[in-house]
Amino acid sequence: MSQLKNNDVLGTTNRGTPCESGLCTLCKADCQGKCETWLGSMKGREILYPRDFGQVTAGSDNLSPVGISYNSLKIQGDLYGTKGADPKLAKSGDTLFTDVSLEAKIGHKKNITCKYPLMTGALGSTFIAAKYWSSFATGCALSGVPVVVGENVVGVDKKAEIKNGKIKKAPEMDRRIDSYLRYSDGYGAIIVQLNVEDARNGVAEYIAEKYADKVTIELKWGQGAKNIGGEIQVSDIEYAKFLKDRGYLVDPDPSLPETQAAYKAGAVGHFARHSRLGYTALANSEQVTKNFTSQVSYLRKLGFKSVSLKTGAYGMEALALAIRLASDCKLDLLTIDGAGGGTGMSPWDMMEHWGVPNILLHSKVHEYASILAAAGKNVPDLALGGGLAKPSQIFKALALGSPYTKLICMGRGMMIPGFLGANIEGALHPERRAEISGNWASLPKTVSDIGDSAETIFAGYHALQAKLGKQEMKSIPYGAIAMWTNLDRLGAGLQQLMAGARKFTLQDIARTDIASANRETERETKIPFITDVNNEKAKNILLG
Repeated sequence: MSQLKNNDVLGTTNRGTPCESGLCTLCKADCQGKCETWLGSMKGREILYPRDFGQVTAGSDNLSPVGISYNSLKIQGDLYGTKGADPKLAKSGDTLFTDVSLEAKIGHKKNITCKYPLMTGALGSTFIAAKYWSSFATGCALSGVPVVVGENVVGVDKKAEIKNGKIKKAPEMDRRIDSYLRYSDGYGAIIVQLNVEDARNGVAEYIAEKYADKVTIELKWGQGAKNIGGEIQVSDIEYAKFLKDRGYLVDPDPSLPETQAAYKAGAVGHFARHSRLGYTALANSEQVTKNFTSQVSYLRKLGFKSVSLKTGAYGMEALALAIRLASDCKLDLLTIDGAGGGTGMSPWDMMEHWGVPNILLHSKVHEYASILAAAGKNVPDLALGGGLAKPSQIFKALALGSPYTKLICMGRGMMIPGFLGANIEGALHPERRAEISGNWASLPKTVSDIGDSAETIFAGYHALQAKLGKQEMKSIPYGAIAMWTNLDRLGAGLQQLMAGARKFTLQDIARTDIASANRETERETKIPFITDVNNEKAKNILLG
């Protein structure tokens, strides 16, 4: 379900067509504003409230929604009681929303602690991930949430040296991991994906030798954006030839004379690099099971203490297989990405028409996880993704998948602050613009109306400076400051919703904290219709 393009109450607007998350369907790195995430990356918690306080009153136009989406779930609030709050505070009546804990513990042995129940989507070989990585990694490390290094990072790195399937040097991968570890204080995690190409290139062996005790290795089955392997697009024919020599499919083939002629004439300007499809040599779930368990066993023998799996918006059989294998192999996390999320590059028609929509997939996740639990089997910690970007959506997804869902995976919602911060830094410090991939020569009015320096633009600047000190603050990319500010906003919004539901720890969030706003949603999610919830209890009060 699409959102309105303009939100007069918050003073936000979308440059393009907004989708369910409130983000534009096409999110540009040079955008001058000002969607809710974009503005919240500067103003922080202020964007939780209507603008122009003291001059306005505001009322919601949120009528009963039509269709099945996260917008068709409503968050329940309770009048009395607390769950998970400090008993002394609760008894004294001094409990505040800021007393809500957002710490999430994940892993088979609960050895990973996150300050927020959030993680990034996979930030892999697309150039946008590489250009803004410093902001993404530093922002996540400072915020105490996991960041995911996506697939093919080594394979596309011109400076990487690979001989006979063994990596001799991988500077881009090293940069990605070291950037996060520099500011990590023990919270969060850095997760590195492993797809078919990465396995052939020896990525697991390289990382195990250098970072096995510091990195979670993640096997990659797919994502919500597409049902084929990873893709990027390049415009340089020499780079396209390099990628072909690395073993990738490059389309059109840059080695063909007719392609070279078309490129020279200007008729062909871009080349798409594709990864191989996984499991094409396997014909049934039994073979996949044997192959997968063997992979996990091998990764653990290499020294990895933490192993996870990322799967996409496939159908029910693949979903059940992912959950069962994550259970049997005692994985530390299973990320399930529904259709409707974002991408760095996917065939657009495929994005529009492939895959199970997020709320339907997430509903089946809970059903299947509950079947495992009822059978006495281990249920892996789950992360859900697919076009989620607001505090309300985070709460709803955690509730829909409770008690098994521990994290919400966010793609563009995590990346927008990095873009914005780099643009602001480049405008204020032209000497850094090329290095940080800033796109602005000067601050647009949408930013200059807020401030003219990092100290006056970012609401989170001074809190982060208090944490790091003035000297270290000088080394922090503005994109990381923007991410920290936006995550603080999302966290505060989530705390408020949890406090209203009287739930003071994440593990206390339950499916009873949400209700379906229409019968369609009730049927598919098994979440009761809003006026049926506690209806019998209400009648007993009237007649008791």
